[in-house]
Amino acid sequence: MRNRRRWKRVLIGAFAGFAVLADAGASAAAAAASTEQLAISTPPAGSAAWVQDHSFGRGLPDPATTTPAAAAEFFASLAPTELDRLIRQYPLVVGNFDGAPLDLRYRANRIALTEERDAARARANDPKLDSDARALAVSRANDVEHLLSRDRQVLAFDPRGRGLVTEVWGDLADAERVSVLVPGSDADLGHFDQAADPLRSPAGMARALYAEEHKQAPKTRTAVIAWTGYVTPSGLGPDAVTSRLADIGAPRLQRLLAGLKETTRPDAPPSLLCHSYGSVVCGDAAPEIPRAAASPSDTSGVTDMMVFGSPGMGVQSTSELGTGVKVWATRNPSDWIGNVPYLEVGGLGHGADPTSSGFGAEEISSARAAGHNGYFTEGTDSLHNFAAISLGHYQDVVLRPQSGS
Repeated sequence: MRNRRRWKRVLIGAFAGFAVLADAGASAAAAAASTEQLAISTPPAGSAAWVQDHSFGRGLPDPATTTPAAAAEFFASLAPTELDRLIRQYPLVVGNFDGAPLDLRYRANRIALTEERDAARARANDPKLDSDARALAVSRANDVEHLLSRDRQVLAFDPRGRGLVTEVWGDLADAERVSVLVPGSDADLGHFDQAADPLRSPAGMARALYAEEHKQAPKTRTAVIAWTGYVTPSGLGPDAVTSRLADIGAPRLQRLLAGLKETTRPDAPPSLLCHSYGSVVCGDAAPEIPRAAASPSDTSGVTDMMVFGSPGMGVQSTSELGTGVKVWATRNPSDWIGNVPYLEVGGLGHGADPTSSGFGAEEISSARAAGHNGYFTEGTDSLHNFAAISLGHYQDVVLRPQSGS
C-alpha cells in the first residue's frame, strides 16, 4: 500500500511537472498544488421542498430521477400561471431542469442570479465577516451581475461551490445547427466570462465560434452553448490526472443533450467541442450519446465531437467510444499539453493521444493557433474547422498535412 501511494505521488508530480515545465507561467506551478474539488452530482437547492410540494394537486417530478422527456411532458401540462408560480418559488430547480422549456429556464435563472447577487452583496457588507470573505463576496456579486445583462441567455446556474453556469448564444429553440462547448480545468462562475484574455474562458470561446459560424454561413440559424455544467479540476493537481470529475460530469452532459432533444428542432443535431479536460468528459459520455441525443429525424445517428488540447479521452482508440460519435482532433505544436504523458496507469492519466495516427480520429489543422488556449483565435485553422464541422460543411474542413507531404 505504501509503495502504491508513493507511485501515485510520483505520477501526479510527473504530470504536473511536465505541464509546469512546458508552460513557463507561474500560474501553472501554483495550480499544481491545488486541492481536490468536491463534485456536484445532486439536484440544486430547493429540490427537497419541490418534491414535497403537493399544492398543485399532484406530485412534482423529482429532479434527481425524472428524464428530460418526462420533464418536457410535465411542464407542457401546466398553465402559464402555474409556470410563473414555479419559477418564483423554485428558480434553481426550474432553471436547471433539462427538458423544461428554454424560455422558462432563462426566466428562472434570471431570478436565481438576482437572488445570488443580492445575497453576495449582503455578505460583502456584513461586518461580522473578515476582509477576505467580504472580498470574495464582492467578486461573486460582480460575476453574477455580468450575467444579468439583458442580452444574456443563461440556460443553467448553480451557485454551489465555485459556481456552475451554462449560457446560450443564438436562438436555441429555432437553430438549425447547435454546438456545445465542453471546457476543461478552471472553468467556473468566476472564470466563465473573462474580460482579460477572453479566449481562456468558455464565454469567450463560444462568442468566437458563434461569430465564425455566422461568417461562414450567414443565412444558417445557429446556436452555441457554453456548458460549464460540471465541477472542473482546479489547476494541475490530482483531479486533472484522474477521471473522477469526468465520471461525474459525463452523465450531466448526457442529460443536457437529452434535454436539447426535447427543446430544440428535431433536425438540429448537436456537435460537441471538447477542450482539454473537457475531452475526458466527452470520452466518458460518448458511448451513451446516441441514446441521449439521437433524434428520430437524424438519419446519420452520429454526433460530431471535436477534441483539442486534449490530455486523452480515457481510451486507447475511437473504437472504445462506440459508433455514435465521429471524433475530430487537433493540437497545435506550442500547446504544452503535448508534453504530458499520454498513458493510463492505476487510474492516473487519460490514455492515448487523440491526435496520434493509431487513435482513429480525423486529424484537423490548427495552423496559426498558439498555446493551450489559442484555438478560437480569429484567423486560425482551428476556429475555421470548428465552425465548418459544426455547420456540417465537411468539404470545407482543413485537415492536418501528413508528415512529408
